Amino acid sequence: MRPNVPLTSWRRAYVCPDVNSTRRTHGQKMAPKLERFVSPWKGNGLRATVRIEEGELVYVTEPLAYCVCFHLFSRHETLLRCSQCKMARYCSATCQRRAWSDHKRECKCLQSLLPRIPTDSVRLAARLIFAMQRKQGLSQLATMLKLYLHKEVPDLPQDTPSLSSCRDALSLIAKVTCNCFTISDGELQEIGVGLYPSLSLLNHDCRPNCVMVFEGTKLLLRAVRGLSPGEELTISYIETLSLNEDRQQRLEDQYCFTCHCQRCNSPDNDKLMLSGEESSWRVLKEALPTLEELKAKSNWQTLVESCHRLLSTEGKRVPEENLYKLRVTDMALDASIQLGLWTEAVEYGQKTLPVYHLYYPDPHPVHGVQLVRVGKLQHYLAHIEEALDTFKQAYRILKVTHGNDHSITTDLLMKMEECRAEMVQQSSR
Repeated sequence: MRPNVPLTSWRRAYVCPDVNSTRRTHGQKMAPKLERFVSPWKGNGLRATVRIEEGELVYVTEPLAYCVCFHLFSRHETLLRCSQCKMARYCSATCQRRAWSDHKRECKCLQSLLPRIPTDSVRLAARLIFAMQRKQGLSQLATMLKLYLHKEVPDLPQDTPSLSSCRDALSLIAKVTCNCFTISDGELQEIGVGLYPSLSLLNHDCRPNCVMVFEGTKLLLRAVRGLSPGEELTISYIETLSLNEDRQQRLEDQYCFTCHCQRCNSPDNDKLMLSGEESSWRVLKEALPTLEELKAKSNWQTLVESCHRLLSTEGKRVPEENLYKLRVTDMALDASIQLGLWTEAVEYGQKTLPVYHLYYPDPHPVHGVQLVRVGKLQHYLAHIEEALDTFKQAYRILKVTHGNDHSITTDLLMKMEECRAEMVQQSSR
């Protein structure tokens, strides 16, 4: 964070272990290859103490606290539901029993708040309080947190306290908002949020040299290019496929700083992202909120029809690399997959690949995962040679961003072997 920003201390003063300590933190010892340092204009940061190679696993850690997003369960109605709060979902009775020690206090809080549903930040802040066994007062900004915790922390003041008397709670909410990481699945879809204090020192760059991937809730930090001793490790706090102004606004809104990375200081991609007739791409841009709402409601049929109509009219006057056309095409891909329209899905997917390669410089996990998705569609449609080629491209990326031991990479290697076996079988006929 920038030193002149009032919220600087919220990120850098968060409960964060000494990276040079030899004691274990949440079951993980900080690697001796990293050290804390004062980064110019950013506050604290992490830098390499030794040479780190491309694809090297730099650090692994479990969350201090985490929560899974409730909205993700809307597409999985067969999951077991907690009989008390009616909110938590589980894939099996065994999973439910294992989760009970973490969920039992949250369950009471959820029951007390129904029918209201707390935000992820509120739930994560509460879980942090449970984990740390602390009780704190709340402010106007944390009103929902006060109501949510009432059953488990009954001594919270019931009146609305003034701002000056609630610095601790305000600080807690700010720390959670600034320090939490989005937990994603194998296809980089958001499944929850978690606090990983030992990595909260990492600073942002729109072209980072490290990426975070997850195995369940376990966070793995990998280098996507070689790092020299003394070089700072960076990650991206946000989705980087957006216009320079939009990236800056999101970083300012959520993290309270202005990014001055090389990409932000030379926003050449903006012109390319806005290529084509403005009157046409503006129609695509203005349609996106409606399309996103259809996707959130899983209204796949209407979504695919709307995307097809837009792409066959306004989209024809806009090149594939236009940002808004890419987003519409991506949603058409998602809807086609959900509806089992495999031929349409592979056509949409193939159109996105050159654009992903353009905007996500390799090795980038988003490009790698998109290649895997398209390769699976090609394989399903028996386009075996094309699928194998697509899988090979994906592997060159994922072996760096995820490593050979990650579940998505091992699954990819199996798919590649299936393709080779099928090609041998076809040639022997």
